[in-house]
Amino acid sequence: MAVVWRRARLVERRPQTATARTLVLTVPDWPGHLPGQHVDVRLTADDGYQAVRSYSLAAPTEGNRIELGVQALPDGEVSPYLADALPIGADVEVRGPLGNWFVWRPAQREPALLVAGGSGVVPLAAMIRAHRRSSSQVPLHLVYSVRGADDVWYRDHLDDGHPGLDVRFVYTRKPPPDTTRGPGRITADDLADPVARLQPSSPVYVCGPTGFVETVGDLLTGLGRNPATIRTERFG
Repeated sequence: MAVVWRRARLVERRPQTATARTLVLTVPDWPGHLPGQHVDVRLTADDGYQAVRSYSLAAPTEGNRIELGVQALPDGEVSPYLADALPIGADVEVRGPLGNWFVWRPAQREPALLVAGGSGVVPLAAMIRAHRRSSSQVPLHLVYSVRGADDVWYRDHLDDGHPGLDVRFVYTRKPPPDTTRGPGRITADDLADPVARLQPSSPVYVCGPTGFVETVGDLLTGLGRNPATIRTERFG
């Protein structure tokens, strides 16, 4: 099957954290996508040099608009440029949507658990927003591990009191003063209650750095989850 690259124009940039951005692009003839999918982004320099990176889609389908979550890495070749230097109105190329396993569909009827590490919340945010848009009555449980409160992405979507969404933060370094859990990495205790609220066939979506994903996978199986129900996306 031929690779299809489409022109995408940057129309808006929104800050999420000090180094994280949401990029809103318009893509003519965009075929639509499922919550949890991602795209490849290709940049081409004046001398013909090309760089390709993958970024998760942060919102459900909305016509020809897509949203990407970009974390600017200190030594990154592409992410700092996309996050802060690509001009509004400039074009890049995108290929996708990609990935059909790590997706949530509004027709699903089982409660689901979403587990995010840092910027791994991006595809899970698309699931949460699709859940809200579809008025789904199926419970979603999010366990979100971040260094501190200033590192939380999509705070506006997570704090709006959506009745079908249960959010639990795990702060690894700087918890807010009103947090009873001390700083530290995610543990089985952080997952035990939301896991207990699932059905045997409920899907679990885990996204984050490779080490985080592997740790969470081990914790989930230790809590009795069937590995076949655990879907993962990792980076780094």
